[in-house]
Parts: sequence; C-alpha cells; structure tokens
Amino acid sequence: MSRNTHRPLDELKKIRMEKLEKLKALGINPYASAVPPKTPISEAKNAKDKTSIAGRLMSIREHGKIVFANVKDESGQIQLAFKKGSLKNSLWKLVSLFDIGDFVWVSGELFTTKAGELTILGKDFKILTKSFRPLPNVWHGLKDEEKRYRQRYVDLLLNDELKKVFVKKALFWQTIRNFLLDKDFLEVETPVLETTAGGADANPFITHHNALDIDLYLRISMGELWQKRLMVAGFEKTFEIGRQFRNEGVSREHLQDYTQMEFYWAYANYEDSMKLVEELYKQITQKVFGKTVFEINRLKIDFSKKWERVDYAKSIRKYLDFDIHTALESDIRTKLKELKIPLKGKETKGRLLDLLWKAVRKKITGPSFLIGHPVEVSPLAKRCESNPKIVERYQIIIAGSELGNGYTELNDPLDQKQRFEEQQKMRDAGDLDAQMYDSDFVRALEYGMPPVTGFGLSERLFAFLMDKPVRECVLFPLLRPENPHSSSAQNSSLKETNSEKLYNMREKFKGY
Repeated sequence: MSRNTHRPLDELKKIRMEKLEKLKALGINPYASAVPPKTPISEAKNAKDKTSIAGRLMSIREHGKIVFANVKDESGQIQLAFKKGSLKNSLWKLVSLFDIGDFVWVSGELFTTKAGELTILGKDFKILTKSFRPLPNVWHGLKDEEKRYRQRYVDLLLNDELKKVFVKKALFWQTIRNFLLDKDFLEVETPVLETTAGGADANPFITHHNALDIDLYLRISMGELWQKRLMVAGFEKTFEIGRQFRNEGVSREHLQDYTQMEFYWAYANYEDSMKLVEELYKQITQKVFGKTVFEINRLKIDFSKKWERVDYAKSIRKYLDFDIHTALESDIRTKLKELKIPLKGKETKGRLLDLLWKAVRKKITGPSFLIGHPVEVSPLAKRCESNPKIVERYQIIIAGSELGNGYTELNDPLDQKQRFEEQQKMRDAGDLDAQMYDSDFVRALEYGMPPVTGFGLSERLFAFLMDKPVRECVLFPLLRPENPHSSSAQNSSLKETNSEKLYNMREKFKGY
C-alpha cells in the first residue's frame, strides 16, 4: 500500500488511474452522488462514542496492519485509524486504494491514542471522490505567487489562515449591509451593463449585446446615477453592494473588477454623511476585527479617536509650498515636472490638480476627512455656497490612501449639464477616464432631485484593514491565460476589436 509521492507527476496520476479502474471493477462508483448521514468534524469530536464524518484525506501513514489518516472538512480536522481486524476483509482491501486528496465518508468509534490524539476507529467507509492529482506538500503548500493565485483552490485547502481571511471578508460586507439596513436604507439593484458609463472618473470595459446589436459598458460605479434617479423617483435612502469594473492598471491597491458599496440619502448633506460614515467605519473595525487600533503600511491607525479634517489646498500648500487657488495651469505643470511626475501633455486642470494631491496624500496617516476639493476634480459634487470654487465633498484618508468618497450630490441640472460637457470635451481629447455626457440623467435632474448625499467604499478598505495587498484578499484574482501562445492571436484580435469599438463610441458621443 505504498503512497510514494516523490515520483514524477505523470507516474503518480497513472497509479491513481489504475486504482480508479480497480474501484470500478469492484462495482464501486468512485464519484458517488449520495452521501450517508454525517456530522461536521468539529461536532464529531464531542460525540459520546460512535460518529460519522466526511471530508478530504490530507495524510496517510501506514504501520503494518493499521493505517492512520487525517481527514479535513470545512469545520476542522481529525485523525482516522483503520485496523485490519476491525474491518471486513473486503473493506480492508479498499484502504489500499486510498490516496491523499480523496474524499471519504467514515463511520466509527472515537478513542484517544497513546499519544493523546482523538481518533475515529473506522468501522465502515465509502469513497466519495477519487483524486487524480496529488496535493502539494501539506506542510509547505504552494510557494510560487502566480501558482498560488492560479490554483487558489489548492492554496485555500492548504492554508487555513487564508481561508479565515474570506470568512472575515464576508462578515465585513454583512456588517456594512446590517448597519445600513438598521438605518432604514433600502438595498437596491441597478444595471451592470450601461449605454453610458457614469458615476466615476474611470476607463470602462466595453462589451457587445448581440440581441440588441449595441455596444455597452460594464459599470464603473455602484449605480451612482441610477441611485440618484431613484432619489428623483421618491426613494429617500438606498444602497447597493456589488461588482464594478474599471479597465485600469494593477497595483497593491487596485483591481479591474471588485466589490463596491454606495449609499444615497435624501434630505441630507455631506456633513450628515461624514457623521454616518465615521460611525460605520468604527463599527466595522469593532465587529469584524474586534479592535480599533491597526498597523497599516507600518503606520499606527486609531479609529476610535475623533477623525480630523484635512483641507485639500492647505495640504498641498503645507507639503509642496504651492497655492492651487492662485496658480495658473502652466504653473501646475511646472510644479509637477519639478516633482518628476510624468505628464502626457493633454491633462486638464482638474487632472493636474489630482496629480498634485496624490503627491502629498501618502504623508497623511488618518483616519481623516479630506475636504475642500476644487470643483475641477469633482464633476458630480455640489458647490459650496460660501466658496463656489470648491465642492461639498470628502474622502476618507487612511494610511496615505483614499478609502472612501462622498459628497453632497449636485442637483442643479444646468450646472450638471455644463460639467458633463466639460468632461466630454476631455474624453474627446483622449482622456478615457473623463466622464461621459448622460443626457437622460440631466433630464432626470430637470424633474427635480431633493438635496442628497452619497458615499462609496470598496473592498480596498478591507484589504487595508488586513494590511494585505488587495489581490491577496480576492478569492480568484484575474491572471493571464496559463498558455498565452495558444491564444495570442485571439487576444490580439480582441484588442483590435475593442480599440475600434472604443473609437467608434467616442465618435458617437461627440454630438452631445
């Protein structure tokens, strides 16, 4: 009953295939559909005497007429023992067909070994699934990062700490959902496919609807313009949690498809929103993580303290000795060149200001509210009545990064129309992150939208609180095809097709 795992992979798979054929020859289905009654392993450990469990074999150790194995399910792990004298001869012969990775159902009696390990002495068992491919070494797991991401199912199987990350992530989103529901917000669903991608400064993915024969965008926000249409329709508190997509670069903090939450609240402004959001973040830290003090990017962040407010222009003046309110666009370009920040030459003033801010944000520990944004960087936010050059907007700054964005929503249709037109000019000039002109949304505002505040956060907040790269906190990160040569021509064709579609769609919107 050798379980030699040091042989070449092809040879090991061949041996397992032979075992599979032996099972079939004995009339045993190696891929059973019916599973006898079982108990989770965590509960089985507390059984009085007899118990039944099911799970995956993680190790097998042979000692003559006794075979020890470890079996694992989602709740835990326990040792099994199979003795030749305790099993029918036909069952004992089947033990030799076990392999690490197989799924089995086992029924037997609990006892404790001389070494003090709780063990199930198998009296009956059933092979549920035969494994062809040997698992990596259980103790060392997968070390290569790309292989870990590509074979995430193996990584999760061998790494219980990683599995706990996603249990905690589910609690993270459920805590947000419960918080908003307790505040009388209504959970809604808005379109993922849009004829106009709106609600954010981002480059969208393009797809095609065959039945309608139209090109569409995957949404780049969590239904911002749709949720505000709901405010026009008479809803007063809505939120959505779902996937959104941005065709942008990969980094420690960014993904192309990810989960986002956005809420919209009528008859409230950004001051009301800031109070609610601070309460939300503090509840997340306490209920999900059981603490309020974190170390993120080697910085100590205390969520329990009262959050400070940081002014956009004052921060740039403090760290860069530069006044954005008096500077000309040429002055901003000169400053950015001094800071060795690359420019393409077509940036608008808003994009230039955003680059200046990004040069100083890493110096802010937080948690803080960034306020005082120039109107040029906030096409959907309402202007401050006391200073129309800035808007009623805030961003959550934690460990030098933006981890939440909210504002008093712009509900003046004439102002919104003008800002959309400016954004569309930016798109026509080649800025693919600029927002598109949404004529229907302007029409909705013409019917009248009450004062509204909105806010959004993404799963990047969870990654920061875990102090991990956001990609590590995704179950199945996007990767290039494993064999790029076989699909290179297809990928090239897709790039050309999407490029043509993007050009055609930009031409289409020039008339607005």
